[in-house]
Amino acid sequence: MKTSIATVSLSGDLSEKLTAIAAAGFGAVEIFENDFLAFDRSARDVGRMVRDAGLEISLFQPFRDFEGLPEPQRSRAFERARRKFDTMNELGTDLILICSSVSPLAQGGIDRAADDLRQLGDLARSMGVRVGYEALAWGRFVHDHRDAWEIVRRADHPAVGLILDSFHTLARGIDPTTICSIPRDKIAIVQMADAPKLDLDPLSWSRHYRAMLGQGDLAVADFMAAVEATGYEGYYSLEIFNDEFRAGSARQTAVDGRRSLIFTMDRLKREGRAVKGPSERQPLPPPAPTTGVSFLEFATDAASAPALSTLIEGLGFQHAGRHRTKEVELYAQGALRIVINRETEGLAHSSYVLHGTSLCAIGLAMADTDAAETRAKGLVADVVRPPVGAGELALGALAGVGGSLLYLVPEGEARDRQWERDFQLHPGWNTHDGIRLERVDHLAQTVRTEDILSWTLFYRSIFDLEPLPGVEVADPGGLVRSHVIENADRSLRIVLNASQSSRTQSARFVRQFVGPGVQHVAFATSDILATAAALKTNGMPLLAIPQNYYDDLEARFDLADETMAALREYGILYDRDDEGAYFQLYLDALPGGFFFEIVERRGYKGLGAANAPIRLATQARMRPEGLPAV
Repeated sequence: MKTSIATVSLSGDLSEKLTAIAAAGFGAVEIFENDFLAFDRSARDVGRMVRDAGLEISLFQPFRDFEGLPEPQRSRAFERARRKFDTMNELGTDLILICSSVSPLAQGGIDRAADDLRQLGDLARSMGVRVGYEALAWGRFVHDHRDAWEIVRRADHPAVGLILDSFHTLARGIDPTTICSIPRDKIAIVQMADAPKLDLDPLSWSRHYRAMLGQGDLAVADFMAAVEATGYEGYYSLEIFNDEFRAGSARQTAVDGRRSLIFTMDRLKREGRAVKGPSERQPLPPPAPTTGVSFLEFATDAASAPALSTLIEGLGFQHAGRHRTKEVELYAQGALRIVINRETEGLAHSSYVLHGTSLCAIGLAMADTDAAETRAKGLVADVVRPPVGAGELALGALAGVGGSLLYLVPEGEARDRQWERDFQLHPGWNTHDGIRLERVDHLAQTVRTEDILSWTLFYRSIFDLEPLPGVEVADPGGLVRSHVIENADRSLRIVLNASQSSRTQSARFVRQFVGPGVQHVAFATSDILATAAALKTNGMPLLAIPQNYYDDLEARFDLADETMAALREYGILYDRDDEGAYFQLYLDALPGGFFFEIVERRGYKGLGAANAPIRLATQARMRPEGLPAV
């Protein structure tokens, strides 16, 4: 697949954008006219910069309000086009985008538009360039690719082709299969963009909310499949207008863009809906099936380790052993494993220096780690091979949120063998049941607002995870966006939280943590009342929920008196839906804002969103040491 991206999609000046696009592995770039006009180098210099970066210029765009104009505006439009063709020759590109007119002066009529494009095609051919005509979703007369194709067909000129754009087609609800009958040699370039479903006019929707493929709700895979059915072999180019992307990292946006194209094409290949030429690579391994969290690793130092160990033991974990060659301790409870790393060099130490005591790595259990690593590499993920000593288990890892690591752990190693190889273990180390914590139910990562779509795409493209509809949760300092992504059996759930308000706990955590990171981990138990009693006996500081919450709970649900009394005593939150009941218990937050949660599910599949405002308000009143004030 030939991949391209428009400069308008990224932040920075033209030079910074080209650097990011090349580093992400694209083959070409669309030069957006405003990026060129605002740059202080000549067209010839820009063309040289593009080629020096190993790129081609797939398209120069946009050229607006051309067809259907009366005189003298029509003659002026042709003169404008001639000047742009000169610029294209200097840049070293041969294709320009002509978007359907929105001019109030324009006159309708397919034959009139076709005549204009035919004459423009003569001028373009005489100057060694081509023109592509695109139907804008908000075009005055032409806002459907079927009409645009009819105009191009009637123009019948070798220098005039059709430009397809997934947003313009799908935003208007046009059936993408209507593309299948268009001759492939008349498709000049295909522009791609996804978007969330919003009740907006097409122009506002397009200018602010476009997204990478797989980050929205449009049927972009069906659109691409229809293009593939024509036998098209040209560039798929991303044209993304998004306020968050233009405020974020150009490098990350470029990586996300290429990842999204590869992800979508790979999906089509696996479904048998993509062109498969003899020279094309085989599809990537399928999304890596995961079976849950294998272990959690905390980075700390010698001074802070005792307090962290006390907390872990208070949660029912037992010291299981010490690493054979490193300052690393293992704690176990049932199938759960927690590692405390106080090394003074290496990746964990770097995490501690940057973030303080923090969750620096997560082990993900899966059947085929080699396939997962191959897929991750193919999807432009950073694969890490942490150094290991002689005889120690070597695990591959992916660079995760905030510089953390996601270890790819073979299922056969996940519970016992991994630790038996690398640690000096106590007898019976793996038989301790603790306080009935059974598994990691979910973990929550707090990220910057502009990164939430990026990490959603990362997880769903590499692993067998699918996103749920996003929700907004009320924090006393503003709204928090929350996206849940999970596998089919919900053995792995990841929550991504972000907030535009600087006053929310999410935003303050990012500031204090010096970037994104894991803010909380939820363990599952099958008897939360027994677990809560054990936590209280162990002296664990439980989050004290206001009694007003329980008065309201008592009015809303028909809970037994003894159950209500226990919920009040231990600060347990409760929710219920058609699937079942859900219990939540929180420990007070640590310095810096990290906290643990304990949950019990009785058929309930959600995450207790109705209780989140209560928890957030309570935590806000009890701001932990180290978390910035509002």
